[in-house]
Amino acid sequence: MKIISKTIKFLPLFLLALVITSCNNDDDNTITDPTPLNIVEIASTNANLSSLVAALQAADGDLVNVLNGNGPFTVLAPTNEAFATFLSDNGFSSLDAVPTDVLSQVLLNHVISEDLTSSDLIGLGSGYTNTNATGAGGNAISIYFNTSNGVRFNDVSSVTDGGADIDASNGTIHIIEAVIGLPSIVDHATANPNFTSLAGALTSEGLVMALQADGPFTVLAPTNDAFSDFTNPNSNALSSVLLNHVVNGALTSNDLVGLGNGYSNTLASGPGDNVLSLYFNTDSGVIFNGVSSVATADIIATNGIIHAVDAVIDIPTVVTFATADPNFSTLVTALTTLTPATDFVATLSTANGTSPAPFTVFAPTNDAFDALAAIPAEDVLTQVLLHHVLGDANVTSSDLTDGISPTMLNGQAITINLPGTGTNIADVTDGAGNTDIGVVAVDVQAGNGVIHVVNKVMLPSLD
Repeated sequence: MKIISKTIKFLPLFLLALVITSCNNDDDNTITDPTPLNIVEIASTNANLSSLVAALQAADGDLVNVLNGNGPFTVLAPTNEAFATFLSDNGFSSLDAVPTDVLSQVLLNHVISEDLTSSDLIGLGSGYTNTNATGAGGNAISIYFNTSNGVRFNDVSSVTDGGADIDASNGTIHIIEAVIGLPSIVDHATANPNFTSLAGALTSEGLVMALQADGPFTVLAPTNDAFSDFTNPNSNALSSVLLNHVVNGALTSNDLVGLGNGYSNTLASGPGDNVLSLYFNTDSGVIFNGVSSVATADIIATNGIIHAVDAVIDIPTVVTFATADPNFSTLVTALTTLTPATDFVATLSTANGTSPAPFTVFAPTNDAFDALAAIPAEDVLTQVLLHHVLGDANVTSSDLTDGISPTMLNGQAITINLPGTGTNIADVTDGAGNTDIGVVAVDVQAGNGVIHVVNKVMLPSLD
């Protein structure tokens, strides 16, 4: 019994030594965790993503190599059924029938260059991120996500049940129920519930087809709240108001900031079918015509760029531009504070076609007023201001001829000579006979007239 007892006491020590010896002998056979699979490898093992894998291999630019990279990527992976529907809806008999450049862009529209889990998206709620597809101006196409009911992209495709958050070594896969087509401006407008009023207005006014054209366009898209606040005080046609939010060309917010402050043209038209001007100011954010600010910038589509704005931009009057452009702040003061006996604002806001509109206004800059020895008293200043306005005529720069002498609202004529001297577009002789006045900018087109900018205040004869 004593021998057995001693043996039992030493048994644990013997077993410990045996384990240590075994571990030392097995150093070369250490068990390690398997290498995690990347996005392409995971997709290749999923039978329901075989069409996606085939599409990646067929696409121009070898997207398989891209998605084998380090990433991180978020891939929205359409199922086989989703691809079958995509091919059928677009008249393709097979993946081989899809042009490789088109297929490449469609697939890139499902790839986001950051790792976004469903929790990340739900935390954000809704909004935009960029895909790897290329849109207007060479910018990355935007994709809209909304998590109010599951996780949905561009309002055309949702993450399938159990298809979220497939973790890969270089990102995350979310399996989705439909292929996400390349979005146009109209597609983005209809996908975002904050633009339902805009989408409805575009439909009612028959402008959907126009904004599905090649473009590119820059669209200033009023939100639903902006439409709710818009009372259309001048009873302008809704179609014209909508077109006043569309600019030819693809202008990002960086493009606008780089330009600083200035004018562009919209697709709306004013007197004589001249395109309306749009004033943008980037001193603090981006503001249009002094009334509407960019709330969400740079929503990129295939045929243009959307900037969500917080107010509807009504058809501008000449007063709109005078008050929006800080270069005319002294002129505005002269038209209001310094001449209270005359309601210049009401007069210059007269609707086009109602006399004395349309107007042709020769607008002096702040520097022009600063060059005066003093701003005249109200009775003289009133006549000075009237001397800058031609009534019942929308005279653009193309209408000007050398020696033309229009009679201004104060009853005195000015004389315009072409071409101007130096940097002047035209030279002007005012009613007092001053000849050192230059037209330095032209054709700021409003809905009730046109503005040309002059570098000196024009004085009437006071005899």
